[in-house]
Amino acid sequence: MPEEETILLTQDAYDKMKKELDHLEGEVRSQIAQKIKEARAEGDLSENGGYQAAKEAQGKNEGRIAELTQKLRSARIMESPRDGKAAKEVREGSVVKLKVGSQEGEFLLGVRDLSCTTDKKIISAKSPIGAAILNHSAGETVSYEAPGGRKMEVEILSVAPLSEA
Repeated sequence: MPEEETILLTQDAYDKMKKELDHLEGEVRSQIAQKIKEARAEGDLSENGGYQAAKEAQGKNEGRIAELTQKLRSARIMESPRDGKAAKEVREGSVVKLKVGSQEGEFLLGVRDLSCTTDKKIISAKSPIGAAILNHSAGETVSYEAPGGRKMEVEILSVAPLSEA
């Protein structure tokens, strides 16, 4: 069995995911079970559109429950970097201002699940640009290979923890 990968989340993101999981396991699961029960009572299941729709909804709900359960099980709450070098380096949970060519933008380095707690665009630490800037500091320019194979340079203009951005 492969080792679960740690997912860094803010406390707010963790709480929202937990609330969604509780809702899906409770109210939504009960509603779907009731729809399946009602559709079964109508008779022939092979031509029962309501039954088929309810079973499809059940599958999607159970899939999302499994996804959330796995993520919450492997989640670790992000802590703000302390003073010193670590606070100035790009880490997961850092808000970075980057310049690629003539384009500038502000991004959060982390997992897409953080999107429920911020309006910032998210860059994965596993993406080519995310991996390139990880552990570097403001003022540095680093190179990375874009998905098309093209060599690119990105300048790190600023770095701040999410809690300060």
